[in-house]
Amino acid sequence: MAFYTIGEVAELCNVNPVTLRAWQRRYGLLKPQRTDGGHRLFTEEDIERIHEIKRWIEGGVQVSKVKALLSEEESNQQSGWHEHQATLMHHLQNSGPTQLRKWIAEVGKEHSVATLVTHLYVPLRRRLHGQQATLTAMLSLLDGILIGHISVCLAQARRRAGRDALIVGWNITDATRLWLAAWSALDQGWRPEVLAHPLTQLRPEMFPGQTLLIWCGDDPSPAQRMQIETWQQEGQPVALLG
Repeated sequence: MAFYTIGEVAELCNVNPVTLRAWQRRYGLLKPQRTDGGHRLFTEEDIERIHEIKRWIEGGVQVSKVKALLSEEESNQQSGWHEHQATLMHHLQNSGPTQLRKWIAEVGKEHSVATLVTHLYVPLRRRLHGQQATLTAMLSLLDGILIGHISVCLAQARRRAGRDALIVGWNITDATRLWLAAWSALDQGWRPEVLAHPLTQLRPEMFPGQTLLIWCGDDPSPAQRMQIETWQQEGQPVALLG
């Protein structure tokens, strides 16, 4: 097993050593081994974990909340969802769109939407985010097919009884997550429509007579939470989604 000093890891991962120490001491995100002299030693697994921490933080998650998300991913691996992710990755690499659509439809019959979003699609999309052209192409293919599948599900839901709502993204950059949030709303008895483009400024009065379900990402800011509470106190039909 290879071991790396904190300086080597800092260079490999492009993370300041001070930051690595903070992730260990303050947030409990890392558990490096120690030499007899007390110096930190990192393994390949530690380096992969650091890259995963960076992906979460670069995605807008507060560092204080990353530990819980990492624990959730470890649980996914133990519960078999990692195998589902591997199967989907295989289809993205080796199958055409038709076969991919078929697999997504089949797995959708076996699990709830919320379960699929939480344990399959969100973790896998996070793994596909990166600078490599191949990963970008795979993510784009997956997103296009997911949005198409979700659109069909939403259209079918509008034929059933339910509560109408408009799904609105507020200060988000990942439009596919907005569609996944709308899909999850089906499990809560909503018949949602999706506002195609996220908004940087939101005023409920722009949508008279409509219930707004607002998606602010995995980690809404305190200001967003406070504003939504203010609108609710004013009698506006709005709710935080997710």
